[in-house]
Amino acid sequence: MKTHVQLAVILSLAASVSLPALAQNSGADIFKAKCQMCHGPDGTANTPAGHAIKAASFKTPSIVQTPDADLIAIVKNGKGKMPAFNGKLTDDQIKAAVAYIRILQKS
Repeated sequence: MKTHVQLAVILSLAASVSLPALAQNSGADIFKAKCQMCHGPDGTANTPAGHAIKAASFKTPSIVQTPDADLIAIVKNGKGKMPAFNGKLTDDQIKAAVAYIRILQKS
């Protein structure tokens, strides 16, 4: 019985440590931290910074039709005045941000 209690405590501690890390890496969190300043909370780039650098709206039909692989490459390598995030974000974080962009496009 004592072993079961110890195991439960260990599993609870592990879950409480790893869950916040997972939450911080969600596409929405990454978008808010790295993209929202220019692209805006809704992805339309209707922000002062977005206007200044002529950031693209994610709801533009050509961007809606852009394959994920191309969007991932743009995030990694940058485009125009958009900085490259290769080395600043992991591949999984970039994929999560692109997945969140797809959600914004549907709203």
